[in-house]
Amino acid sequence: MALYNLPNATTGADDILVETITAVPALAPLLLAFVFFVVFLGGISRQKARIGTADYPMWSVVASLSTFLVALIMSLVEGLIRLDVLIIVTVITIFSGVWLFLEKRAGEV
Repeated sequence: MALYNLPNATTGADDILVETITAVPALAPLLLAFVFFVVFLGGISRQKARIGTADYPMWSVVASLSTFLVALIMSLVEGLIRLDVLIIVTVITIFSGVWLFLEKRAGEV
């Protein structure tokens, strides 16, 4: 019985990521939250700096779609993302799309 298993990187990066996610289960949701907030807050700050106001529903959709695409890519490898996390990302994407379509701005009416 070995006290320490040496890392094995001969099978590819997929197994390394799956082993890391297995050791730290919160890594995948935190990575997706990081992607969402970087896109959301970055887009809002750049739009506010450029035109003085920001379209929050639009940036919510852009951020949630980018997070959804990252989650879909992560779902290609078994064990990289849990199904409940993928469902939560999908629901957030749908709700942000509904928010965008139900938002009435002064210039769009």
